[in-house]
Amino acid sequence: MKAMSEGDKSVRYRRKKERKAELSTTQVISLSFLSAILSGTLLLMLPWATVPGEETDFLTALFTATTSVCVTGLVVVDTFSHWTLFGQIVILVLIQVGGIGVVCLSAVLMMLMHKRLSLKTRVLMMDSFNLDSIKGVAVFCRRVVKDILIVEGIGALLSAIVFVPEFGNAKGIYVSIFHSVSAFCNAGIDVIGSDSLCRYSGNYFFLSVTMTLIVLGGLGFVVWFDVINEVKALFEKTEGVRRFRLHEQTKLVLTLTTALIVSGAVLTFLAERDNPGTMQGMSLGGKIWNSFFQSVTFRTAGFMTVPQKGLREVTALFGLIYMFIGGSPMGTAGGVKTVTFFALILYAISFLRDREKPVVFNRSFSKETIRKAVAVILISFLVTSLLSIMLMFTDHGILMTDALFETVSATATVGLSRNLTSTLTPAGRLIIIAAMYLGRIGPISLVMFFRGQKTGKKLLATAEGKYYMG
Repeated sequence: MKAMSEGDKSVRYRRKKERKAELSTTQVISLSFLSAILSGTLLLMLPWATVPGEETDFLTALFTATTSVCVTGLVVVDTFSHWTLFGQIVILVLIQVGGIGVVCLSAVLMMLMHKRLSLKTRVLMMDSFNLDSIKGVAVFCRRVVKDILIVEGIGALLSAIVFVPEFGNAKGIYVSIFHSVSAFCNAGIDVIGSDSLCRYSGNYFFLSVTMTLIVLGGLGFVVWFDVINEVKALFEKTEGVRRFRLHEQTKLVLTLTTALIVSGAVLTFLAERDNPGTMQGMSLGGKIWNSFFQSVTFRTAGFMTVPQKGLREVTALFGLIYMFIGGSPMGTAGGVKTVTFFALILYAISFLRDREKPVVFNRSFSKETIRKAVAVILISFLVTSLLSIMLMFTDHGILMTDALFETVSATATVGLSRNLTSTLTPAGRLIIIAAMYLGRIGPISLVMFFRGQKTGKKLLATAEGKYYMG
């Protein structure tokens, strides 16, 4: 075998160095959200973004840009009164960018300009939606943006039925668009007033429109497309009988979403129906409808029709669980995701029943899926717990329930608060900013961010040790 020349060694060394310097897809996606946040911060610090008489410091602008891009909804200043029309439009654009995703939106803009997407861009798009294959990813992304705009447009038209008579044509249409985008993207930010949607707690039509937008955004785009394709296939079938066959992911997401919404509504109704701080003065229909709305908004929406500070401790406690679970994969909602949480629960049940793999709808979860579920839930729990403790250190007057509610709301990109956000110290605001950012990219993504590219090196085989549990 010939000895390697100095030139060959130099080339190999340079290529190895280039591979190390290249950013991973996780790093690119994380940095793209960070770039959007910083850009939004600079725009919100412009003099014409703030109404006369008010001031916007860097921390306030950073907090607002983060909560917008991360589609969270926690705010330190009232959106409707602190920001000018320009500032509100910046927030609206940031919400839309955060809901669609920076990578997907950039790719669609490139396609509109008839630019060819590189292989790296397609891989980024695939990873941003957690898809299994690069095949058809451009078409998928384009369809996502198109369908989002269609649903948001319909939501704005339906919302206008309520807002136009109240605010007039121009402002009513603007408020309708803002509300529809914010609801679908699960942002929970509004330009109506300081009490969110409390004034509309008796308008069942408006609550239904808002809940529908929230749920559609949280279902996940794969579920959308599967249902739409099956419905189209049924209408196109001319001969024989065609069964309505949904993908196992779709069936599981729809089942879990329904179960969580109904169970959350029942628990809220039982706990809050006679609570003078929330629902005691409502009619029976109002209590039922607002219980469903509270259940839906717990799952990363951020709008409220009853004061969250007035919720009983038991409601806040199970609300933390619903917020932690969040929405479903590949949607605009946050949290650890319904399928992830269910996979871990099912794995525990299969272990107790001495089954090798957890099975649902005659399909088993792979070992890799279970490993990922364990990692996501464990890291999310640890990060949320640590941030809650840190938040309580910033102000010793913060109650544990309020701190947990605020932090889980931030990491799950929910946006509900027990009147704590506006009272946070600068250190507390920085903690919640970090929580919102981690919630949007995912705590596990942060670990992968610092890990960088895979080295490809295999670990040496080691002997199994004896470890005892229980």
